[in-house]
Formats: sequence, C-alpha cells, structure tokens
Amino acid sequence: MNIRFDNTTALVCGCTQGIGLSIATMLAEAGCTIIGFARNEESLHEVLSSLPAKNGQQHQALIADFSDVNAVQSAMETLGDTPIDIIINNSGGPPPGTIEQSSITAFHEAFDRLLMASHVIAQYCLPGMKQRKYGRIINIISTSVRQPLDGLGVSNTIRSATAAWSKTLSNEVAQFGITVNSVLPGATKTGRLTGLIERKSKEQQKSFEDIAHAMAEEVPMKRLGEPHEIASAVVFLASAYASYITGITVLVDGGRTKTL
Repeated sequence: MNIRFDNTTALVCGCTQGIGLSIATMLAEAGCTIIGFARNEESLHEVLSSLPAKNGQQHQALIADFSDVNAVQSAMETLGDTPIDIIINNSGGPPPGTIEQSSITAFHEAFDRLLMASHVIAQYCLPGMKQRKYGRIINIISTSVRQPLDGLGVSNTIRSATAAWSKTLSNEVAQFGITVNSVLPGATKTGRLTGLIERKSKEQQKSFEDIAHAMAEEVPMKRLGEPHEIASAVVFLASAYASYITGITVLVDGGRTKTL
C-alpha cells in the first residue's frame, strides 16, 4: 500500500517521545502536516524541527498539560479555523498502584488527562470534520481495555472509560465520513514501560534485565513491542484504506492478551 497524507493535517498528542513520536514521524514521512500537542515546549519544538517535511509542511506546536482541561481548551482555540483531518489522542498513563489504595484525586487527574482532554479536542475539531465529510480520530489506549493489568488500578478504570467514549462517538459521527478507532498497545519499549520495569525491579529485588525478560516471555512472540509497530497500525487506520473501519479496538501486543 502506498499510504499518503498530502494536504492533510494531523493533531498528534504526546508526540515528544515513544509511540506518539513514532506516529508523528510516520505521518510526516507520508506528507502529513503535524500539529504536535504536548506540555514540554522545548522538547516539542525540538521534535517538530526534526520531523520530515519533504512536502514543504509547516509543522506547528500546541502547548498544554492534558491534566488541565481549561488549558487544553485554550490551546485548541489558538488554532482558529485551521482544518484538522486526523486526531491522535495519546497521553501517558497514571502512576501504577492498586485500585484499593488509589486516591480520588488520582482518578480525577487521570479522567481529565486521558478522557476529558480527548473530548475537548474532539468537540473542537468535529464541526470542521463534519463540514468536510471526512475525519479520523484514533485513541491510543491499552490492552487493559480487554484484560485488566495487575498494579494499574486507575489506568485500567479510565482506559476502559475512554474505549467506551470512543465506541459511542464512532456511532454518532460515522454518517459524516468520520471514523473513530482505538489502538491497544501491549508491552512496548517506551519510557512508561521502563518506569514500570524499574518499579517491579525494586519491589521484587530482581535486576532490570530479569524483569524485562520475564515480561517478554509472557508474549507469544517472546519480545517486547517497538513504538514503530504501534505507529504502523495507527497510520493504516488514519488512511483512506481504513475508510470502512470504525468503532473498533485493535490489539497490537504480540498476542499477549488472552481474551478474544
């Protein structure tokens, strides 16, 4: 498939590292103009300046902390009438911990960052997508939507709510040529996974390498995922080839999730 995004603009959240960075890079390589949305202004500008721009794209930056819904709204308003064709909702997960010991504040912060920020962004972009009869909204969530992960109580809860929001929205906007899908990454080599491995290493008094190896052994492919492998699924869903695919959750986890 020759996937191209010429004359297309994508708003990519959390694009300064990991999966978000891989998505932004792949889309830019295919001709897409990227509006990067993140909280670290210095890192974001550094990333945007390094993205491919062979099509003469003028990549842009939006700055806000996704935990602050009002800041997200204000940042979106600076776009004015800029047409957004693709939204990639992507944000780091909440800190690990059991659900029993999680505070109400932790749930509220995760709800704002993982769901409400996505909702605000979608509400701002949807009128233009409807007018153009075209749009792609893709949410990067987690395999915990299908199978809750131990020690990630808040994340399991809010990620599932995000998936339900995505499915509901997909039904509401499908008639306008807008698709809404979710990608569920498995254990992928990102900064968040490194942090989880380090935490387990301390708790279990085992080496980082031993914990990482044990995680890989849980995967039928016997290895951890690479960010570009998640990005590949996202790019396909954003393309014209996926025009009749909406309301789904796509596992990209090397077969680790045991549910159908």
